Order: sequence, then structure tokens, then C-alpha cells
Amino acid sequence: MKVTTKKNQQVANMIFASIYPHYWNRLEKHGRTKEEFHQVIEWFTGFDEKKLQSLIEEKVTFRTFFEQAKIHSNANMIKGVVCGYRIEEIEDEFQLYKQCRQMEKLIDELAKGRKMEKILRSS
Repeated sequence: MKVTTKKNQQVANMIFASIYPHYWNRLEKHGRTKEEFHQVIEWFTGFDEKKLQSLIEEKVTFRTFFEQAKIHSNANMIKGVVCGYRIEEIEDEFQLYKQCRQMEKLIDELAKGRKMEKILRSS
């Protein structure tokens, strides 16, 4: 599937705090811990638990969330299909959308029971 400017804008304007509970509920149902969840988010974005909580309380958009993030240098190793989009084929102009899908891929892997050392890609 191709990302459109409209779809990119929709995701950019979504409030991170409104999606965060959905991520957590999915992981909790699969027996994962909040510590594991936050470890994955911190690896990907650089946000520690305190900063993450602050962003949730501020009700930042995904745009602001990813503008403030320090995306891990190995994020380019996150590949695969999420919601019908092949991550590595998302065009550079839709970087925010790509980052959102990369984070969802990490959460998917965690929910499916993948080992943490595989999720937190290293060179």
C-alpha cells in the first residue's frame, strides 16, 4: 500500500496519549510487562519513563512525539509489514508515518513473544 499525504497528516495529528493505552492493553493481554514496553519505546525514541509520562500528560501529537524523539540509529533495521504497509518501502517524504509504523512493528514483535534482544536490533 502507498502512503498518502492525507494519511500522513491524519497520523501526525493523532494524540499519542489516546493510542498509548491500546498499545499497552495489547501487550498486557500477551503477558508482557510495562517495563518491557517502555524499554522498547526508550530504545526506539530515547524517551525514558519520566519523559514518556510527560508527553502523555501533555497530550502531544505523533508529530510532536517524533519531532522530540532521538530515533535509534538501528531503526533502519526494522522491516516488515504493519497494517498492510511494508515499512522499508515507505517513502522518505512520509518519515513520520514510517516512524509510527516502525514503533508499531516493535510493539507487534513484543506482543508476539519475540525475545527482547531480537526486538532491540543491534548491528
